[in-house]
Amino acid sequence: MKKLLITLVLIPFLGIAQTIENIDYISPFNNDVAAIKKGNEWGFIDRDGQLTVDFRNDLVLTKTENAAYPIFSNGKCLIAHQKNGVLYYGYIDKSGKTVITPQFLNANNFQYGKALALKVEKETIGYNDIFKKDVVSYHYFELVIDEEGKTTDHLTKLAIHVSPKNKDNKNPPAITSKLISENLVAIKGSNKKWRVKKIE
Repeated sequence: MKKLLITLVLIPFLGIAQTIENIDYISPFNNDVAAIKKGNEWGFIDRDGQLTVDFRNDLVLTKTENAAYPIFSNGKCLIAHQKNGVLYYGYIDKSGKTVITPQFLNANNFQYGKALALKVEKETIGYNDIFKKDVVSYHYFELVIDEEGKTTDHLTKLAIHVSPKNKDNKNPPAITSKLISENLVAIKGSNKKWRVKKIE
């Protein structure tokens, strides 16, 4: 009986939330988690103070009025991985698992179960006999993607035709379209005027 009593007394103390120290920044809660920064890495805690996503260096910051930090929106957070000198964007879930592999040259946070993304497609248009290599063209598209990363709508085609790694400007091309409701997207034309398109 004495042994059982000691065990019962210890259980509540063992269940106390972990203590996370030396944090440089704590964001407001969004989607029931808050971003925390330690050094150059970010992680996430839940409302009980438990670390739900461990500290890592691939989380993408979202600019707010007062600061910039990673956020979860619709249960997903943007990540960026570099490949051949080019950053590609994807998404993780609240456990830190990659749910959409980094494949986009730029991407926005999810809203209404959708996100806007920029993808490049490579097209072989011929063969150069002198240099013994394919002649290729690159097409950049603004897309609407679903929660699995699949394209649901093509919005615009950008006037860029070089490989992403050969672009003079190494910043990701900007996404100019914006989701304005669950079924509507505003698309900015080359004349700086907007058009509204219904999406599924």
